[in-house]
Amino acid sequence: MNIIISNSSNQPIFEQIKQAMKKAIATDELKENEMLPSIRNLAQDLRISVMTVKKAYDELEEEGFIKTVHGKGSIVAAKNIELLREEQMKEIEKYIDKIVLISKSSNISKKEILDTFEYLFREE
Repeated sequence: MNIIISNSSNQPIFEQIKQAMKKAIATDELKENEMLPSIRNLAQDLRISVMTVKKAYDELEEEGFIKTVHGKGSIVAAKNIELLREEQMKEIEKYIDKIVLISKSSNISKKEILDTFEYLFREE
């Protein structure tokens, strides 16, 4: 798994780590029960604070994406399809909010947006 940290991002570094790991889990790049790098090793690899990685791991565990086994490290938790779907819906809602804002400020009708969506959705 390759995590790329952007210092110019508005998103905190721990959040970038979380999102990268969630994506890797959702796409099966990281598989159920797979060992994750130790907090210390990942911090060294990314050249960031151990506490930053720990915060990302703690939140991933709290959200049910990983499990920590005392003395062994962290592993990918069993996939909770509903949890992953909910995460994706939240991401989609952010984009929809932005679309609504832009369309209202540009006087673009709901029908035009829906027509565009239907056209683009069929393209896939």
